[in-house]
Amino acid sequence: MKFVDEYRDPELAHRLLGELARVATRPWSIMEVCGGQTHTLLRHGIDQLVKPLVKLVHGPGCPVCVTPLELIDKALAIAQRPEVIFTSFGDMLRVPGSGDDLLRVRARGGDVRIVYSPLDAVTIAAENPARQVVFFAVGFETTAPATALAVAEAARRRLTNFSMLVSHVLVPPAIEAILASPTNRIQGFLAAGHVCTVVGFEDYFRLAERYRVPIVVTGFEPVDLLEGILMVVRQLETGRCDVENQYARSVKREGNTRAQAIVHEVYEVCDRPWRGIGILPRSGLRLRSAYHAYDAERRFAVESIRPIEPAECRSGEVLQGLIAPDECPEFGRRCTPDRPLGAPMVSSEGACAAYYRYGRAQAAKPVGLVPT
Repeated sequence: MKFVDEYRDPELAHRLLGELARVATRPWSIMEVCGGQTHTLLRHGIDQLVKPLVKLVHGPGCPVCVTPLELIDKALAIAQRPEVIFTSFGDMLRVPGSGDDLLRVRARGGDVRIVYSPLDAVTIAAENPARQVVFFAVGFETTAPATALAVAEAARRRLTNFSMLVSHVLVPPAIEAILASPTNRIQGFLAAGHVCTVVGFEDYFRLAERYRVPIVVTGFEPVDLLEGILMVVRQLETGRCDVENQYARSVKREGNTRAQAIVHEVYEVCDRPWRGIGILPRSGLRLRSAYHAYDAERRFAVESIRPIEPAECRSGEVLQGLIAPDECPEFGRRCTPDRPLGAPMVSSEGACAAYYRYGRAQAAKPVGLVPT
């Protein structure tokens, strides 16, 4: 199958590993930003296969994981209202708030529904004019065009019972926050290919030049990631700090300009809190004033909810790459997928969930360089 099977080819993967061994003269520390990439790396044992030449550090690239606790609590407060149909992608239902989650709200009778597109929520609003329909708009730049389109469609149809709880965040400011930290130990980045499919990678050139760090836009299959790692190491070994595009089959430098246009029409850049990290300047999106009528925070007056993060959960340090998931004392003990303390143990893209699911011994076996 074009663009899938060839990027799971074990022979090609082992050739890339051999080239990496030939090129690398010292250990390097590289961060993959995307949680989907983290799961591929652990599922196929790539994080173990590249040792000791490369240490892979897992970054804040799980949108569910970085959704702030206050937004989860606001979602819970809204979803429990009897007049509300609360809609969301399925991966948000088990993310813990201060003392509850959306799945428990639904079990107690709350009308919480899983949808597969924000436009599904618009349709539900049109079909239920007597109810308030809220969509939980979570994600990086990848999902922002679809949620922006939903708002624009609701406005076109003049729906007065549709709104969104917005928690969109942006990748480049998160990378910059890591690079600007005095504790930073990352020497190169694998940028998330799906984000760059939408926004391109023009913004990364400034980061690469300012912080003297190579950035490679990378896909999600095993060979994609191995090639991306090799490209970063080649730059590091030769002293280059550039932006390269491994994922050229899907990503253009300028991105998808039509998707960017609808996002710009509906949203504006704002400061945004990240779960376990804090407020990052100009790292999120919020609805423009022309679309404030579709802002669920305003409609349901939940702006004042400000919970306190649980001290025992060290997900913020995991998301910043300061510790590995299994370095948290609660990992696998008080914090498991069945009883998570934080979002990284719940999400299908969370680093803690990946560590728990695959385990170090399993991840160390190079058996995963074939289709699964």
